[in-house]
Amino acid sequence: MKVVVCGAGITGLALANKLAREGVEVVVLERAPAPREQGYMIDFFGAGFDAAEEMGLLPRIRELAYRVDEASLLDERGRRRAAIRYAAFARTMRDRLCGIMRPDLERALREQLPSDVDLRFGAGVTAVDDLGDRVRVTAGDHVVEADVAVGADGVHSGVRRLVFGEDELFMRYMGFHTAAFVLTDPEIAAAVGDRFCLTDSIGRQMGFYGLRDGRVAAFAVHRTEERRLPDDPRAALRSEYRSLGWLVPRALRRCPPAEAVYYDQVAQVDMPRWSSGRVVLVGDACYAVSLLAGQGASLGVAGAYVLGEQLARGSSVSGAFSDYERLLRPVVAEKQDVARRSARWFLPASPVQLVVRRTVLRLARLPLLDRYVATVLAGKPTALVTELRRAAAGAAR
Repeated sequence: MKVVVCGAGITGLALANKLAREGVEVVVLERAPAPREQGYMIDFFGAGFDAAEEMGLLPRIRELAYRVDEASLLDERGRRRAAIRYAAFARTMRDRLCGIMRPDLERALREQLPSDVDLRFGAGVTAVDDLGDRVRVTAGDHVVEADVAVGADGVHSGVRRLVFGEDELFMRYMGFHTAAFVLTDPEIAAAVGDRFCLTDSIGRQMGFYGLRDGRVAAFAVHRTEERRLPDDPRAALRSEYRSLGWLVPRALRRCPPAEAVYYDQVAQVDMPRWSSGRVVLVGDACYAVSLLAGQGASLGVAGAYVLGEQLARGSSVSGAFSDYERLLRPVVAEKQDVARRSARWFLPASPVQLVVRRTVLRLARLPLLDRYVATVLAGKPTALVTELRRAAAGAAR
């Protein structure tokens, strides 16, 4: 079997790893000219963590992960108003949790690709033609024919648009814009230390965490009814967050040029079906849960593992696609529901909600309540990978 994977982000690289290790011929087409450096810190846990371990990818991911002492809420003067110890949260996950920058997670997956994976940068997909017994993908000068084409190209998927229709048909806007950038400032780095620091603010919030090389990663999110993205992300950030105190004004002055800033709307993708003919979508391209759920990367890796398993083991392409969606859709639906229910508390819109959030974080430090709060934030645990492993073992017998 030959598979062309469109997108060399977290999901696409995870799928390429899985398929290549199963003996499948893999071509990966990536629109960007080189690996992306923009991104923010993520908590990697859940089904994706299990899948990475099953594929032998976890040791390198752990090497690149960061040790975070606590997540702290700080007021406009830098005073600590509430915090949650990272170690306590990790214990509720049985220590199967790590904090890692998105570009570092991509790096870990890219480094471990089998040598026979054909990875091509600067290859943005312009056409996808289902020919019945095969599929043809055109990406500029690159034309690849394969048995299956996979759209793993993110929330604004070009493959989805070409095969299934315009974004508006499937995107559910959540009422937020988000941004991330990396800056150099020794004073901010010293103030942050080994914490993930967030402004204790209403309507907009900025967070900081220190990186190994002395730089600081900044994360921002604000409420807005405007779906359209700004033409100049840096100017938009400086305008939207200038009212915040503490280290924010200093960070905004050191915000890099617009091309080095990650900026996007916060949205979910909800599709009635994830495949059409010999084309299938995976990850944010078909089931983005949004950063409100905090598990986009994990579900991307998990989805890649499930899809790869079905393609490698299935008797037909259509059967593999059907089994992949049947297994994964209930997990995705639950995480999307968690995100929708928690949207009002993700970023306080009023002083009352601000106080409630502080109180919840303080209660999370108490025995028994820490597990409850973790479940509220992350949703129910899933044993998806374990179930697949057992099913494969049963089939082998």
